[in-house]
Amino acid sequence: MCLLHSVLAWDQLKVQCDAISHRDSTNPLRAHGRLGAVCGIEYAAQAMALHGALLAGPSLDTPRAGYLVSVRSTTLYVARLDDIAADLWIEASCLTASPNNILYEFNVSAAGQLLLAGRAAVVLNATALTPGDS
Repeated sequence: MCLLHSVLAWDQLKVQCDAISHRDSTNPLRAHGRLGAVCGIEYAAQAMALHGALLAGPSLDTPRAGYLVSVRSTTLYVARLDDIAADLWIEASCLTASPNNILYEFNVSAAGQLLLAGRAAVVLNATALTPGDS
């Protein structure tokens, strides 16, 4: 399921994407005919994953699996996304990164209105963090 429409800009620290799928009546995240604002976290998570893939570039043989392990300090400024007429604008900015952990700050807006914002922690290659069989 790809919710993002395109990458607008990216660099080592952030990615900016847009999305139009919030208006799609067949959006897989819809429940009871509506798309709650909390679903914006998935849009942000996809932007974070895309940022990681862009940073890795074409030389990466096997993409590293990333797991969204926490979402904090998130504020929803609207109740739903499906009634937003404008395209969504998603920005994810890397606050800190280590070989196995990344902390992003994200926001989702439309036509200059902030819809939701927060922080998310991502763990890469979680299997490397678990004790192996001895």
